[in-house]
Amino acid sequence: MKISRFAFIVSLGLILFSAGCGNVSLPFLATETPTPTLTSTPTLTATATVTPSPTITPTFTPSPIPTATWVVQGPTLVRIPIILYHRIAVSPINSDYYVPPEHFEEQMKLLHDWGYATITTQMLVQAIQEGIALPPRPILITFDDGTQSIYDSALPVMRKYGFTGVAYIVNNYMNSQDQLYMRPEQVKQLAAAGWEIGSHSLSHPPDLITFAPERQRNEVVESRKQLEAELGVPVLSFAYPFGVLDGSIVDYVHYAGYIAAMGLGPTVDQGVGNLFNLQRRDIKGSYDLGRFASFLPWQGDPAFLPTVTPTPTP
Repeated sequence: MKISRFAFIVSLGLILFSAGCGNVSLPFLATETPTPTLTSTPTLTATATVTPSPTITPTFTPSPIPTATWVVQGPTLVRIPIILYHRIAVSPINSDYYVPPEHFEEQMKLLHDWGYATITTQMLVQAIQEGIALPPRPILITFDDGTQSIYDSALPVMRKYGFTGVAYIVNNYMNSQDQLYMRPEQVKQLAAAGWEIGSHSLSHPPDLITFAPERQRNEVVESRKQLEAELGVPVLSFAYPFGVLDGSIVDYVHYAGYIAAMGLGPTVDQGVGNLFNLQRRDIKGSYDLGRFASFLPWQGDPAFLPTVTPTPTP
């Protein structure tokens, strides 16, 4: 069927009119609008805050100082030095009974540096009679007469180095008005500090063996009774005045109940045979540190001894 040119124009106009009114969809005339591509918004991830690791300060643990292992010594015979002092002071008359305080401290420091440890007379006697464990380098440090210098000078130095001593007291000296000797309260303070108290007779006679038996008995037996009653501490050993003894004096020492007695001598061997004449080395004021060291049975590092500078010969 043929459509006239006029009819075609009219139909096209109607169609355009309808499309302009929005009522007719003209798919064949519509221009395709591209669908926009949606770009997804990225999810924001929180950035972690970096916390620096704390610096670790290492804890320093010091290595423990090894404790000297005690060893059993005895019975019958033990090797233990016993040293003797009288006065720790400067001598006004250049007497060898006086050891200057600075020399005394040098000697105590050397003992400490070389590993010596003080023991009591009771420990010594037990080692001789039974055998007991003692420090590797045991020593007894004794003082005769009970002078004030023991309290003023020896006690603080020995406490500094961890030592205790044995003080042999003369009863009459302790109770005199002489300021050279300790009073009972000071002797008690020695005992409270761990010191041992022994008897050195009633009056310190120059030659006890020449006295009559009754006088000998009083000097040895009564001195122990009086000291124990006045001081309230056990008095277990006796020191012979000037180191002088004989059989009768030793008998009274046994009778009084002492467990041992101190004499004088160069050896460090103590045993059953000399339990009532234990060997002590008298330390004199004229001894230098080298001479003192020569009396010790166990030597230590020589670096602790002073360097001897030879005197040039002109």
